[in-house]
Amino acid sequence: MEQGVMAAKEDLYAKVTPRRQRQPRLGTVKHGSALDVLLSMGFPKTRALKALVSTGGKNVQAACDWLFSHVDDPFLDDPLPREYVLYLRPSGPLLQQLSSFWQQSRLSCGKNKAHNIFPHITLCQFFMCADAKVEALSDVLQATVAKWKTHIPPPLPLELYTSSTFIGLFVEEQVAEVLKSFAADFASEATAKADVHIEPHKKQLHVTLAYHFQASHLQVLEKLAKSVDLSSGCDWLAVLFSRDIRFANHETLQVMYPYVPQNDDELELMQGDFIFMSPVEQSSASEGWVYGTSLGTGLSGLLPENYVTRADESDTWVVHGSHSVLNCASPSNSGGVASGLLFDGKLNDSLLDSLMDPSAHTGLCPPMQVLRQPPSQSSLSKMRLFVCRHGERMDVVFGKHWVSQCFDSKGRYIRSNLNMPSSLPSRGGGHRDYDKDCPITVFGSTQARLVGEALLESHTTIDFVYCSPSLRCVQTAHNILQGLQLDGKTKIRVEPGLFEWTKWVSGTCLPIWIPPAELATANLCVDTTYRPHFPVNKLTVSESYDTYISRSFQVTREILAECKNLGNTVLIVAHASSLEACTRQIQGLTPQNSKDFVQVVRKIPYLGFCACEEMGDSGVWQLVDPPILPLTHGPNHSFNWREMLMQD
Repeated sequence: MEQGVMAAKEDLYAKVTPRRQRQPRLGTVKHGSALDVLLSMGFPKTRALKALVSTGGKNVQAACDWLFSHVDDPFLDDPLPREYVLYLRPSGPLLQQLSSFWQQSRLSCGKNKAHNIFPHITLCQFFMCADAKVEALSDVLQATVAKWKTHIPPPLPLELYTSSTFIGLFVEEQVAEVLKSFAADFASEATAKADVHIEPHKKQLHVTLAYHFQASHLQVLEKLAKSVDLSSGCDWLAVLFSRDIRFANHETLQVMYPYVPQNDDELELMQGDFIFMSPVEQSSASEGWVYGTSLGTGLSGLLPENYVTRADESDTWVVHGSHSVLNCASPSNSGGVASGLLFDGKLNDSLLDSLMDPSAHTGLCPPMQVLRQPPSQSSLSKMRLFVCRHGERMDVVFGKHWVSQCFDSKGRYIRSNLNMPSSLPSRGGGHRDYDKDCPITVFGSTQARLVGEALLESHTTIDFVYCSPSLRCVQTAHNILQGLQLDGKTKIRVEPGLFEWTKWVSGTCLPIWIPPAELATANLCVDTTYRPHFPVNKLTVSESYDTYISRSFQVTREILAECKNLGNTVLIVAHASSLEACTRQIQGLTPQNSKDFVQVVRKIPYLGFCACEEMGDSGVWQLVDPPILPLTHGPNHSFNWREMLMQD
């Protein structure tokens, strides 16, 4: 029966394109006795095996914890096997050399494709193995390593190779042939004893140092690569990894802060958990939210995107065997889910803890203050453009159904939290219009005023303010002007052309925005005489990416032309996407593809702020340091004293 299911899903597996990833911590799998214990506890064999395989055969407790946390996982009884891959991983001083290269190259040239994975040599391609055969697969690896260990001479000879698009360390040909024979022997034995099909790596064996980098970075990367001491001592470990095939083509996110769901379709978040997110599943998510599946529970739902950060898929990989292939001692680490920010397990955990715990940074030394001097006369003579994202949204903090919870049957607004505004502007179409056009929170207003106050302290003069028609953007611009002490003096020009990519709007129609006259009646300093460059009726639902980028560029260019010779500094308050869409093409750069664009947008926080400066009268602009410090902030989950303190 199990073989029948495997055969029926063969086409599905063939369509999954494996991706090379970073390497996690190492370990071995032996779960015969653990399986017996789980069976004696009453767990079905398929579930017990899945739990052991998903935790690297660590121990009975880890498997039990996995089973209990996945009790509602809709895929708990899914017969899909995991995918496996065999890598050769360096350790010891050479690993530290490579770690240093990774860090220096990233600091000097930014991230390139090689930074997505740990240093490794690929010995075989991804393959599938049924849960019941994983122990046999692990035994085959151990036996094959023991058989070949005396045939692989230390140290492994490596030679640096560079080209205009690739930098790597290649294994000397004779030794490479020995390693290929080792991989072929493992594949043959695994086929016979674990019923798997494995393709050994047939191309030149190498460690990738850099690829998909900018041509201008070649000289720096080549110099850094030449500084790696290839004579450094090193042991090499044959490591067997596995990953969940269902999420092979998903983006992996790590949870930074816990989140308690406010609605039934939201996902509970536990700090440190990982979330799998597919771009094709985002149609139900509004701005500020993503739809994903939890590694820890297997459950899916909506979650606020500012509670997670981008991670690598291999952070969720599991280790099923790690053995030294050279005649030198190598400490063996425990198995389990892979994790890490650098290359060493303990260093990774401590670094991660310090990043997650703000108190870990206290008591070291007084923070260094960056002194912002008043702008020079030459800077004042240049035209500048600031682009800023709006403040914290009500629907992200209180859930997308906050309108139903905050308005009674007569449409009267009821404040139930200190972070909710004391009052909201009335809307001609009724309070349901807030569903697609939400306001900012009290903290969102505070964020905006902080930015305005910082601009004031830096002696920055804002001559013109433009903003998206979204209420959250108008309110943010108003509060920035308050911080600048310009409310009532400088008017906000509401420009529909600055609205976000309409593909991200849920439903079949655009939001119904509050007209400028009504915004002014609500005491928001809006220019009621302004005539937009891009009228509302020109916006279309589900516009293409190219249309959105073209619209943003066109409107930005017309705004700058309108203000030229009338003032030096323009502030645009709009959406996270605006920081990229409104500045890239005025620098003479071509737009990114939509996938890379989305990745940039997801990293821009509330009140994310960037600055552009015109280079003379050439019409060419460049990004420059903003005149203010960045604003960093974190979430604060809901607290109910009755539930927390009044317990029996």
